[in-house]
Amino acid sequence: MSAILLSAHVVAAILAIGPIAVAASMFPRYARALPGADGSALPAAAVLHRICRAYAAVGLAVPILGMATAVSMGVLTDAWVLVSIALTAAAAVVLIAFVLPDQRAALDGARVTRLAMTTGIFNLLWVIVTVLMIVRPGSSTGV
Repeated sequence: MSAILLSAHVVAAILAIGPIAVAASMFPRYARALPGADGSALPAAAVLHRICRAYAAVGLAVPILGMATAVSMGVLTDAWVLVSIALTAAAAVVLIAFVLPDQRAALDGARVTRLAMTTGIFNLLWVIVTVLMIVRPGSSTGV
């Protein structure tokens, strides 16, 4: 059962978090051009925002499957899992409290200066979580 949960967790992370990371990273480029003269940036920015919003909902499966995997493997209380959970929660807060609202504000015509930075922080948190999932400090598996 652990192998199935782990596989589902990894697939969910790739298919849900990956698109958010890419779309959120592309958004600031279009946001800078938003009150553009020809309006060509608006449709692209709107699609990128919609991708981020939709995949954020789908992305809820990642921590749920991750915790189920950790429970089935008996590692839920390991430090690397707890740190990963905390960083995942931090990434969710950054996405929900900063990235998505700033994207919406940019689409509504506001000048948003911190969007690239908060998107970078979101992506960096996920990189750290990914490394922790691979390295698993203190794990007895030797990986």
